[in-house]
Amino acid sequence: MKKLGLAVTVAVLTAWIAPAVAQMPNINLLADGPSKSDEEKEADAAREKAYKETLKKIPNAQTSSDPWGGVRTADTPKTPAVKTTAAAKKKGGASAN
Repeated sequence: MKKLGLAVTVAVLTAWIAPAVAQMPNINLLADGPSKSDEEKEADAAREKAYKETLKKIPNAQTSSDPWGGVRTADTPKTPAVKTTAAAKKKGGASAN
């Protein structure tokens, strides 16, 4: 009877502990593994240099990103100015929802 109780206890603990162990982070003690060879270091340096040169070729956006800019007239403001005064709030009474 003691063996059956022990077997049940082990089975229950295994069912509870296994999912918790599966969720633990995987810790890698060797950060990058063995050090890189000279050829790999040169390839990485060339790749980094090409990346930086590519970034320099991207133009800076100096123009407006307003897609409706050509449609608006010069006297129309870009953002509508909504002003509410205390007198306008008093006249309106209850809000219409």
